[in-house]
Amino acid sequence: MGGMNGMDSWEPKQMHPIQQQQRSLWPLGLGSFRNFITWFFFIISMLYILYSSNLLLTNEPRDLNCYNTQQHLSTSSQSLSESNSSSFFSNSSSPSQPINSTPPPIQKEEKQITPLRFDTELKHIVFGIAASSNLWDRRKEYIKQWWRPRETRGVVWMDKPVKSTPTEGLPEIRISGDTSKFPYTNRQGSRSALRISRVVSEMTRLGMKDVRWLVMGDDDTVFLVDNVVRVLSKYDHRQYYYVGSSSESHIQNIFFSYAMAYGGGGFAISYPLAMALERMQDRCIQRYPGLYGSDDRIHACMAELGVPLTKEAGFHQYDVYGDLLGLLAAHPIAPLVSLHHLDVVDPIFPGMSRAEGIQHLFESIRQDSASVMQQSICYDKKREWSISVSWGYVAQIIRGVISPRELETPTRTFLNWYKRADYTGYAFNTRPVTANSCQKPYIFYMRTTRYDRVKQQTLGIYYRHKAPQPYCRWKMQSPETIDSIVVLKTPDHLRWQKSPRRDCCRVLPSNKKSTMLLSVGNCQDDEISEL
Repeated sequence: MGGMNGMDSWEPKQMHPIQQQQRSLWPLGLGSFRNFITWFFFIISMLYILYSSNLLLTNEPRDLNCYNTQQHLSTSSQSLSESNSSSFFSNSSSPSQPINSTPPPIQKEEKQITPLRFDTELKHIVFGIAASSNLWDRRKEYIKQWWRPRETRGVVWMDKPVKSTPTEGLPEIRISGDTSKFPYTNRQGSRSALRISRVVSEMTRLGMKDVRWLVMGDDDTVFLVDNVVRVLSKYDHRQYYYVGSSSESHIQNIFFSYAMAYGGGGFAISYPLAMALERMQDRCIQRYPGLYGSDDRIHACMAELGVPLTKEAGFHQYDVYGDLLGLLAAHPIAPLVSLHHLDVVDPIFPGMSRAEGIQHLFESIRQDSASVMQQSICYDKKREWSISVSWGYVAQIIRGVISPRELETPTRTFLNWYKRADYTGYAFNTRPVTANSCQKPYIFYMRTTRYDRVKQQTLGIYYRHKAPQPYCRWKMQSPETIDSIVVLKTPDHLRWQKSPRRDCCRVLPSNKKSTMLLSVGNCQDDEISEL
């Protein structure tokens, strides 16, 4: 029975339709069922291995890519707010370009080579000129050379009323406020220092609109206003800035300070700083009755405000006597901003008055103010001459080879402020005019400068100054055979928005033996001054 019952249990019975369908899907045998399970797990294992390998070989996983995208967009947004530019964000989010975790290399290069500059213009600058009624008739001739009616803004601050007419093209003239209540105890100075030091405050109280900078100077100071704009455009006018330079005299800097902007050479104060100074200056100068001049009183107040001097080499006090040739012919690689003490030094062009010399210099300034006085150095290899050009002013030819390191050092054509021929009295390196009588320079002063619109370059003609030369036994050709030098130059009004570099000079073939032809301009790749 048991066997029969077991047999009966395997006999087919009448099933429910669903059960019948499931039975039809069941494998026909136990071996087939095991093979099916084996292959099933094998296929699943292979799919898992392939999927894992794909993840390992992929450079950027899906979830990591999402993270980098969010991080990059966040970084781009921050960069956008800092640079006030939308071009980078639009490029990085474009569907045609992949989103990277770092910006494209070209963006980095542009950020490195583009200096931070501000849109300061001449209309944003106001000049405060300290003047004396006793010297006005002579010194106003200097102001006429650089002042631009209806363009420049400013006031001349006088101690007493003077005669003036609107046709002279001079700034507005005002009388300084009374300073009798302020103590002054310096026995070597003058009380006028109190009046001049308050020019900044009195200018601020005028309430002029749209002012970013106040520039102070004396009535015997000549400014190159385009270069003033170039220099001040480097600085944020919304911050506290005190911009100027120290004296050429080492002793003067010791007596006063190397950290002081000398007022004759001019200095600039950002308008927010001028307003802060105005609020405290009268109290400040009460504390310094023993100081000598106006500029050291300004410096004392700046020290109380905690604002240091930002030095710019183009502001020139010129605490020297004599001929400025050595200084101007080797001007620092910086824009020429101001010239001071023009009543003390010799006229910058021989045979002219001081005012005429400045007027003559402005012929070059009007053509290319950014490059005036900028030195370039080259060599005539055939004749073994060293050549130095101070563009718009003078060119020099020297027999023999003098290194650029020497030529860029000013020659001592002048005396220091105490009228001594003491080379240790200067705040910079100098060298003798000549170490050998045969190497005394042949000087060629600028005669005329004009602009060629067809060739888009300036043409300057420099004529030799007929000064006696010492006898020389050298057998090389003498520069005495050259009567004139023609200098060709393409203006570069943006030169100070790039890294500072001296212009290069090239000697060109000339059709006349008595004329030397030079080309001056930006240096090419790998171009150096060498013989």
